[in-house]
Amino acid sequence: MSLSTAMKTAQSSFSNVGLQSAVASKNIANASDASYARRSAVLATAATGASVVETQRAQNEALLKQNLVSISKSSAQNTLLTGLTNMKMMLGGEDYELAPSTYLSKLRDNLQAFADKPNEVSLAETVVADATDVANSLNSTSLAVQKMRAEADADIGTAVTELNRLLAEFKTYNDQVKQGTAAGTDVNDALDQRDKLLTQISQIVGVSTLKRTNNDLALYTSDGTVLFETEPRAVTFTATPTYTATVTGNQVYIDGVAVQMGTGGNTSAQGSIGALLQLRDYTAPTFQTQLDETARSLINMFSENVSGTQVDGLFVRNGVGVGDDFSVDTAVSGLATVIGVNPAVITSQGGNAMLLRDGINDTFNTGNNASFSELLKSYAAAFETPTIFDTDAAIDTTATILAFSTGSVGWLEQLRSAATTASDDKTALLGRTQEALQNVTSVSLDEELALLLDLEQSYKASAKLVSAVDEMITALLQAAG
Repeated sequence: MSLSTAMKTAQSSFSNVGLQSAVASKNIANASDASYARRSAVLATAATGASVVETQRAQNEALLKQNLVSISKSSAQNTLLTGLTNMKMMLGGEDYELAPSTYLSKLRDNLQAFADKPNEVSLAETVVADATDVANSLNSTSLAVQKMRAEADADIGTAVTELNRLLAEFKTYNDQVKQGTAAGTDVNDALDQRDKLLTQISQIVGVSTLKRTNNDLALYTSDGTVLFETEPRAVTFTATPTYTATVTGNQVYIDGVAVQMGTGGNTSAQGSIGALLQLRDYTAPTFQTQLDETARSLINMFSENVSGTQVDGLFVRNGVGVGDDFSVDTAVSGLATVIGVNPAVITSQGGNAMLLRDGINDTFNTGNNASFSELLKSYAAAFETPTIFDTDAAIDTTATILAFSTGSVGWLEQLRSAATTASDDKTALLGRTQEALQNVTSVSLDEELALLLDLEQSYKASAKLVSAVDEMITALLQAAG
């Protein structure tokens, strides 16, 4: 080897060590950044020694795609579970002590006690108080359900705004990747940012990717709607600030196509928007129908037959109802929100609780008999009589009111239990997917430090080579002199 060749080899080694050290240093500096993919300097042997060809970015397309799907599913499941848990808290938590079914049981028991001792004014007052608790429970729970729908609607609006922002930012980095790839320049930093945006987008809506020329990426939703193709597609939504049982929320559109809500406790939704739509448009409305059906059944049970006409008795509908037809077996939207106790039996409002025994709208106890209990016994018997409920309530269509109201709690608990199990499963799957991806892309400080030690030895070897060449040249010059 000539001295000039030796010097070129040393220079090449110094250059390579410098570039490799820079890559390793960058890896170490970004070790805590979850969106950063490890870089490695790829070397190729040339006539003058090793030379750096390119800086490669660690990646695995299959794992990345699986990670995006796992993120979407986990995000949707956790969103649904949060909503169902909030619904459970409306009813008092683990024991459901604030549920209408709890107060209905007390009303039934005390009504039976009053029927056994119809001359006890204190028992009459207790039954009226229990009836008030039932009505208040239906009222407050209905208002809480509609408040939850309004909050879900607001969350949808926030998610849509964020999705549009992320897609606009995605275009910026996607353009950088395309242009840099075409020009042959380093696009690794832009790729990191683009992948980071992908994970954020997948939390909001399910996304699949299609790679095209020059690393260009097209995005589609999980059901095939175009989300991004050169340009971001419009995601539109009009919020509804106030919700009642009769209000239907607006749809979310991506490129003019409606986003579908999820179904089931183990929700089919991918991304938070689908789960929020499920809560707003199915779960909460179905539970509202169950409350409304409970209210309708109560009004019917305690109605009075006056001259052949059924009229409101202990429970009144406050102007919202189904006319004079007490045989109707379809739900009345929002009835649970306005059901109340007839003021005629509320002492604090000038009423008389004993009218529950004798008749609110007419005098059934014409002889003012202290032991008269026919009306009270009919009410108690009604608790044990199956009635017809609307199929939209999604539970038994023929049941007693207590079985129906208890079934409503069971419906919610079953849905929440399924959501909890599915959330655990999807969270575990996401954890395994992320771990597998990080094993490929994340920075290992131990490996990088070991690499720096190797590079240090390479630098020392090159320095010795330069020193040896320097000594040889000095010796030659001295010999020539």
